[in-house]
Amino acid sequence: MRKNFGAKPMVYPMPVFILAAYDENGVPDAMNAAWGGICGSDEICMAISPNHKTTKNFLATGAFTVSMADAEHVVACDYVGVESANKVPDKFEKAGFHATKSEFVNAPIIDELPMALECEVKSYDPESHILIGKIINICADEKILNENGKIDPAKLRPITFDAANSKYIALGEIVGNAFSDGNALK
Repeated sequence: MRKNFGAKPMVYPMPVFILAAYDENGVPDAMNAAWGGICGSDEICMAISPNHKTTKNFLATGAFTVSMADAEHVVACDYVGVESANKVPDKFEKAGFHATKSEFVNAPIIDELPMALECEVKSYDPESHILIGKIINICADEKILNENGKIDPAKLRPITFDAANSKYIALGEIVGNAFSDGNALK
């Protein structure tokens, strides 16, 4: 038997993205954004309402970064989602975040979060709230790389948003091999 929940924004996993952009004075801002994902080989898509300060910022600069929220920084990542830069202009600082300007786009990389997508605004629809970003580069701190130089999710410890229970869950356990395990059924 199944229980019906109706139409709700619930998928598993739901990545927790931290969007960052500079304002008109070059001050970094960040927000928590859980509704999004990869929508093309070099694109990311997110639902971001137009009233956010971060939305105004990425529309003005044409660029933003998307960092993966991680278990180590869950409090700061949640804070930039529950506080508005429209009311608290130094919320980036209050979160304990520090920024380094991206080499590829006019947007801040959050030093504390070890993985980021560096993006240009491809399109934004204020009616549907859909932001599509062109991924220009992905950068990762060496501390989350494995011995082959690839990102190790166990070291990154990305979090997912559990919408049904309003919780964050750390990811990391390997349960199979992509593009391989299914061959057993051929």
